[in-house]
Amino acid sequence: MEPLQQQMTKRRPMAEINVVPYIDVMLVLLIIFMVTAPMLVQSVPVNLPDVDSTPTEIDPDDTTLMISVSSDGLYYVERGDEDPEPMSLSAVTDYAGKLLKAQPDTRYMIRGDESVPYGKVVLLMGNLQGAGINNVGLVTEAPDPEARP
Repeated sequence: MEPLQQQMTKRRPMAEINVVPYIDVMLVLLIIFMVTAPMLVQSVPVNLPDVDSTPTEIDPDDTTLMISVSSDGLYYVERGDEDPEPMSLSAVTDYAGKLLKAQPDTRYMIRGDESVPYGKVVLLMGNLQGAGINNVGLVTEAPDPEARP
């Protein structure tokens, strides 16, 4: 019996865990995530205009539809000498879509108050694009040259 007992004492369970393979796997995963993370960022490339660029002259005539977004978020269609009245977004989109069918060479310009939320102007642009109007301009004012430091 003694050889059996001696054999059991030699086969003790190992109480240590070899962590070297786990460290290797973690380093490989870290490298994979570091390489793929920059590719997952989704952004839209935007080229912002320079402040000193020359302004485009726009004559408000029959071929220009000016859509304004007031500071309180209301939409106005300015066409001709009439005093514009506030309209809903769907009414502006319908009007612009009908005008596109009747006069395809119409230019569409959006004037947004600087205090209006950005989403209101983007929503208007998205609805105009949904109506088939792909060429929309944004009207801004040139900065005051005397206001520069």
